[in-house]
This record gives sequence, structure tokens and C-alpha cells, in this order.
Amino acid sequence: MFDVLGMDATAEVVYRAMLGHPHDGVADLRRRLQLTEQEVLTALDTLSELALIRSSSEDPRSFHAVDPHLAADILLARQRAELAAQQTRVEEAQAAAVRLKSEFTQDRDGLLHLSGVDCVRDYLATLYDRVEDELLTFAPGGAQTAANVRSSRPLAENLLDRGVRMRTVYLDSARSDPVTVAHAEWLARLGGHIRTAPSLPNRMIICDRRTAVVAADSDDTAAGAVVLQTPGVVASLCALFDCAWQSARPMGATATPPDTRRMSPQQTEVLRLLSQGHTDESVAARLGVSARTARRIATKLMDHLGARSRFQAGVHAVARGLIQP
Repeated sequence: MFDVLGMDATAEVVYRAMLGHPHDGVADLRRRLQLTEQEVLTALDTLSELALIRSSSEDPRSFHAVDPHLAADILLARQRAELAAQQTRVEEAQAAAVRLKSEFTQDRDGLLHLSGVDCVRDYLATLYDRVEDELLTFAPGGAQTAANVRSSRPLAENLLDRGVRMRTVYLDSARSDPVTVAHAEWLARLGGHIRTAPSLPNRMIICDRRTAVVAADSDDTAAGAVVLQTPGVVASLCALFDCAWQSARPMGATATPPDTRRMSPQQTEVLRLLSQGHTDESVAARLGVSARTARRIATKLMDHLGARSRFQAGVHAVARGLIQP
């Protein structure tokens, strides 16, 4: 009964026995309560620490139980003191956390910098717990690994069960990977929405259109990320996502039938990148394909446009109105 006041069951039994039989010693208590001598001594130690028994003025070797009315006041005062001390520790911890955040995670512009993959994952785990309505994601890098898919499924399932609307844009190259396609189909069955685009500007996650987490280096997304919460900046990133989403192709949609008079979205994107001077390796990274595949696509486009170089192929495409300059 009194465990909330710091008194265990054995100590309570001994205390009650001492109140009822004030002249009992250790041996008497042991026999009366059917306890071992060590149990009785431990209970007396506990009661002494709680100030519920005191040495007798007549015989310092014996103890007497404090009156229950006074004992109740003593126990409550002790609990109040412990609660006040705990509250003080909490306030000190909060102040230390605020100092830690201001000293090590934010720059003068109020941006939160996350260094390394582990730090990003820790932050996202906390952020996802607070998502209420919508999660928007740009997922460049091509096909998803089986390990990444396994680790992401419990999180995705939790979000969708909570009614969060999930929209993700992968690269078109992910369509040729069975693991990624199977994962997209699984998400769709749970209510998620997946589309693909020829290329994506950067890895990005937007939560409830209030917080955006963007890779600090688009060429090395493992380096870390930046957390943005400035309304105007986040609104611009949401507009970027919405624009990409509108032009992206639903994962379940079939590819456009070959037409010699028009190019696929992937070919158009390759020409656009070539016109900007990107190398085969850079094009491959943007499309999430191998450098060999990027070279093959570029070679076919050069032949089609009668160009002698990749850059010239891009220039010819602009001149013919196949892509926008």
C-alpha cells in the first residue's frame, strides 16, 4: 500500500507490527511475522532511513515506531522534496539541451546541420514520429537495395497506418529493378503513391510542408543534410516537388510505346544534361544508371541527331526544339 511513499511491503508489515506491539524486539517480530532475522533487520534499516522508527530514549538499543499521523507527514514531505529535486534536474537538463543545440547544431541563419548518415537517421526517426498529414520524398540514386527496403518498411507501414499521405519520386531507372518495383507495389497496396522521373535535383524529404531535410551535397548524400524550416524556403521546395510530381510517371503506368518521332523522357533528360556539358559519369549519377548505360544512350542520341560529340548532340537538340535551352 505504501510503496508509492518509498516503503516496501516487508517494511510496512514490520512498521504495523511495531505499532501494534511496541515492546517487541527483533526476535519477537521475527516469530510474530514469520520472517527471517535478516528480513527484519533490513526492514528496520528501511524504516530508520525513512525516519519512521527512532531510538528509544529509555534504551538506545531498542526502537519505537513513530506515530502514524506524524509518519504520514514525514513520508509526504520526503516525496515532495524528491519531486522538487527531480523538477530542478529536469529544468537543468532542458537548459543544457538548449545550449547544446545552439552551440553545435545551428549556424547564424538558424539552419540545422546534420553531419553523417547516423545523425540524419536519428533526426528523421524523431521527425517521422511528429508527421501528421503528409510526407514528400525525392529519392535519387536509382534502385533501392534489399537492406534499405527491409529497414524502411516498418516506418512506412507505421506512417500509412496513421493516415499520413506518402508521395515519393524515384528515378525512371528504378523501374528495371525487381526489388524496387516490388517495394513500390507493396507501398501502393498500403496507400502510398510512387512516381518516377528521368532525374531528380537532390535527395529531399518534406514533412507536413513545414520542415524540409535536404542533402547537403547532392553528389555525396551520405555527407549529411540541412534542415530547413523557414516558411518561404519550404514553400519553394514544396512547389519544386509538386512540379516534379505532376510531370513524373506513376510507377504502375506502362512505358510510352516507341515512336521514332519523339523521344522518351529519359532520352530528353540525357540531351538536356549533355547540352549543359555533363559527362557520361555525371549523367549516369543523375539518372541512377551505370556509366555504361549512359554512354550507350548518349551514343544512340548522337547517331540520331548526326552529332560528332555529346555536347553537339545537346546543341542540335535545342536547335530542333527537342529540349528547352
